[in-house]
Amino acid sequence: MHALLILDMQVGLFHGPDKPWRGERLLATLNELIVRAQKSDCSVFFARHIGPVGSPIERGSPLTELVGGLALNGTEIIFEKSRPNAFVFTALAEQLRSRGVETIVVAGMKTQYCVDSTCRAARDLGFETILIEDGHTCSDTPLLSAESIINHHNSTLAGAFCRVMKAEECDFK
Repeated sequence: MHALLILDMQVGLFHGPDKPWRGERLLATLNELIVRAQKSDCSVFFARHIGPVGSPIERGSPLTELVGGLALNGTEIIFEKSRPNAFVFTALAEQLRSRGVETIVVAGMKTQYCVDSTCRAARDLGFETILIEDGHTCSDTPLLSAESIINHHNSTLAGAFCRVMKAEECDFK
């Protein structure tokens, strides 16, 4: 059984001062994945990153709300996390196991933080993991373009930590 895990597609990151590379394309790709997962009766999880009290992304902040335009149908499991690794201090692993999930399809933001950390942790927890090659993004940094960061992580994570495939290749079976 597969599950789709979408990380940090929230207002404060998507519409913040550091715009994600190809953000609108990512949103369309995620919606395609969501609809396919829903049609396959796969669970769809959304992680929202929250920060400490007083931060712009503290619990309850509008900046932690999911981005508008996502293909939600009300069956999604939405949870909060406070670390880049979506498994730390959350019930994600237990929720996946209780649903019989063996393979996690990972997408969302930000590539070098939460996407990377979650892919690595999923393997350590015994889950097969698929990273959607064209289903994650980040912003340019002073040292590297977002495109370089994404390509580097797709290459680095492939094999040792997960399978990497394009969204169109993922069939949730």
